[in-house]
Amino acid sequence: MSDSHHVYKITEIVGVSEKSFADAAENAVKRASKSLHGLRWFEATDFRGRIKEGEIAEFQVTMKVGFKLDEE
Repeated sequence: MSDSHHVYKITEIVGVSEKSFADAAENAVKRASKSLHGLRWFEATDFRGRIKEGEIAEFQVTMKVGFKLDEE
């Protein structure tokens, strides 16, 4: 069966890092891949962070991830 006949699911996750937005995104994908298999793509939908004492203390990335549903 070709890829065009598969069905995909989208779910939303939030990655967090003290280093950067990129690190937050990587953390999210690594963690999601432990629970979800067949991950195929991601879309970053929101970037935000936490400020502590006038400095960036945390980076947060909201992402949609898509994964292929298992065949019956």
